[in-house]
Amino acid sequence: MTASNKTELAVAALKNGTVIDHIPSDVLFKVVSLLGIEKMNTHVTIGSNLKSSRMGTKGIIKVADVEFPESTLNRIAIIAPTAKVNVIRDYEVVEKRAVTLPDTLVGIVRCTNPKCITNNEPMRTKFTVIDRNPVIIRCDYCGHTHFKV
Repeated sequence: MTASNKTELAVAALKNGTVIDHIPSDVLFKVVSLLGIEKMNTHVTIGSNLKSSRMGTKGIIKVADVEFPESTLNRIAIIAPTAKVNVIRDYEVVEKRAVTLPDTLVGIVRCTNPKCITNNEPMRTKFTVIDRNPVIIRCDYCGHTHFKV
């Protein structure tokens, strides 16, 4: 084994599944929770604080035998806009794309308006994306605007 091989992360390749890469390290476990990965009964590999020339450190998630719907993966764009998704089939990357912020966010972000009904009744939040750069969203219930969530 050469010196360079000793410093590489040894993680088995996926035969089939999804790899989510370039996740900011500080939100990695929020992404895990948002996607419900902790409740899955399949092989999952989570790498945290890995070296990245572009980001400093990053997180990565590998989920065997699961291809998430695009709408599910795009939910993470609000907290991990740099994330990249790779779909793997028979050990080959068959699709590679960035996550995209959807037009509507349901049950992802909490409204900061203490008088909003979503903070006082058991209901899911719903926000409309007003602008994407910087991110500006508006609560559909109270109209409160949030900047760069």
